Amino acid sequence: MSVKKKYIPLLIGVAVAAGIFLGSKLNFNDTSDKIFATNSKKDKLNRLIDYIDFEYVDQVNTDSIVDVTVNSILENLDPHSVYIPVDQYEDSANDMRGNFTGIGVSFYVHQDSIAVIRTIKGGPAEKAGIIAGDRILYADNKQLFGQGVDRDTISAYLKGESNSRKVALQVKRKGVDALVDISVKRKKVPLVSVDAAYKLNDDLGYIKLNRFAEPTYKEFKEALSDLKDAGATKLVLDLRDNPGGYISTAEDIVDEFLEDDKLILVTKNKNGEEDESFATSKGDFEEGTLYVLINENSASASEIVAGALQDNDKGIIIGRRSFGKGLVQREMALGDGSAVRLTIARYYTPTGRSIQKPYGKGNDAYYDEYESRYVNGELQSSDSIVVNDSLRFVTPKGKVVYGGGGIIPDIFVPKDTSLQNETIEYIANNGFMSYFAFEYLDARREDFVDQTEAEFVYNYVVSDTIVAEFLEYAKINNANTFARYKDNLKLVIKANLAQQLFGDQTSEMISNQQDPMIKKVLELEGRLPVTPVKD
Repeated sequence: MSVKKKYIPLLIGVAVAAGIFLGSKLNFNDTSDKIFATNSKKDKLNRLIDYIDFEYVDQVNTDSIVDVTVNSILENLDPHSVYIPVDQYEDSANDMRGNFTGIGVSFYVHQDSIAVIRTIKGGPAEKAGIIAGDRILYADNKQLFGQGVDRDTISAYLKGESNSRKVALQVKRKGVDALVDISVKRKKVPLVSVDAAYKLNDDLGYIKLNRFAEPTYKEFKEALSDLKDAGATKLVLDLRDNPGGYISTAEDIVDEFLEDDKLILVTKNKNGEEDESFATSKGDFEEGTLYVLINENSASASEIVAGALQDNDKGIIIGRRSFGKGLVQREMALGDGSAVRLTIARYYTPTGRSIQKPYGKGNDAYYDEYESRYVNGELQSSDSIVVNDSLRFVTPKGKVVYGGGGIIPDIFVPKDTSLQNETIEYIANNGFMSYFAFEYLDARREDFVDQTEAEFVYNYVVSDTIVAEFLEYAKINNANTFARYKDNLKLVIKANLAQQLFGDQTSEMISNQQDPMIKKVLELEGRLPVTPVKD
């Protein structure tokens, strides 16, 4: 009998019992007595695991078997019930907490060494004197360069407990012969949710959110307040490519726009019990004009915001149909440092619609639905969006909206799906362009030392020479293919240079100058071209 076949009975036995075991570990606050009650089925699983550990003829890693089994069980529930292994839990938790403990640098592993892209403003590394372009070679005399060092190992040495003892770094700096000794004390470093907040024109503000984490509402509130103080009476809320996060954060943000007692959201659990959330009197932007930008990657909490506003006839939703996630998860510890994020309810927008798209064909088909939208022409024309008349709803002012698969915008903006544009977008999003920008700056940092953010945004020009240099770097032989898209390519190059020199907001300010959805907003406002305001 082959080794593979030999383990089949073992795996099946564990798989059958693991569902009961998993259930015994889930921490539902209102059903804990039932879940943790002793019964013969749970005892059977525990006994089986003990038999395998102590009696089975071969050495078997039962932890890994349980991990595989848990994943298999969850895959048969829905696409958003997921297992978070021990080695991934901390990063997942940091993402939602909105901070991590470390020295505060973004970096590449460049030619087998840590190359600092930029330091996080106000972070420990910046205060200690680390600068962009530095190579961190040693941490506490531990070598951090060479072919045997991976990114996870590097991160482990740069992270640690907050306010722990200082980590002694040795840095190679361009133009300095000897290594530079720098001591850095690890601190809590924020993972910022607001990528950009600035004025598109005299009275139109812009805020882009990348997630709905614990500190997101506070960041949003501060950005909104600053824009109002600067004279903004209208707002663009950009939720494109925002995958979501906490429902409570989404509700707080919606509350800024809706009048007192307006329904925001309804959640319903397996027993049919409903929980409704309503707007309060705290909103600071209930009277202002509002535009919300969404696309096919706007999901979960982003859709809660867009759906609540659309169903209450507040603002204008612009873009393309959103992802279509209408399920609610709760994260529950499994006792060994791992956790499960389990779907516990469905949510419904104020008109009563569920925007959850079907998932009966399996997880692969569910996440590959973008290809179907591409093929059926939905990304180019709103007429190609398939709707179900049985899921038709009407807002208080008579606007027709649909459930069953995402938020359909009030105003559709097509995606440029030409090969050239898709190639540029792919290059921009997969990190390749960012890597080119790093190497370009690394060879010419002295040219940018005295340049201010405003000078770069309004005066810096990406030359044809830089474009040619990039095409050669990318090994794109037929440059004529991109002749029509040269301006797009220049914009992407400039945005990536800006991101590394100044940060996300400057990059967004540049990208938005030619953004079709921003142009649509300005068209509706009668205010073109798209030029950010000089403050």
